[in-house]
Amino acid sequence: MTANVWGYRETSGHLAGADLTGYKVEATDGSIGKVDKHSDDVGSAYIVVDTGPWIFGKEVLLPAGTVSRVDPDDKKIFVDRTKEQIKNAPEFDKDKHLGNAEYHNQVGGYYGGQHRA
Repeated sequence: MTANVWGYRETSGHLAGADLTGYKVEATDGSIGKVDKHSDDVGSAYIVVDTGPWIFGKEVLLPAGTVSRVDPDDKKIFVDRTKEQIKNAPEFDKDKHLGNAEYHNQVGGYYGGQHRA
């Protein structure tokens, strides 16, 4: 599962190259914020969510494998994790999330080792 956590599921409805910036992000138990940036890179696809007031303006990194569905009409992304699971994830570090294998493995291990909500 860890290897697949950095790729979008075929069933998610995400089309490579689609701009997801600004999409609302919904956990299984409520809204967590909006997409600030995202990547479709093979083997390291992700979304970065600006949580706004939910976690005091922090951002969270969600591997693409957590995305269960993309709704382009409503501009919403649904992830298969709870707010608590996301809140307890390794802290997002915008300076080291790109090109840092240790951080990539830490986040991938956290989400890859969890049961979906």
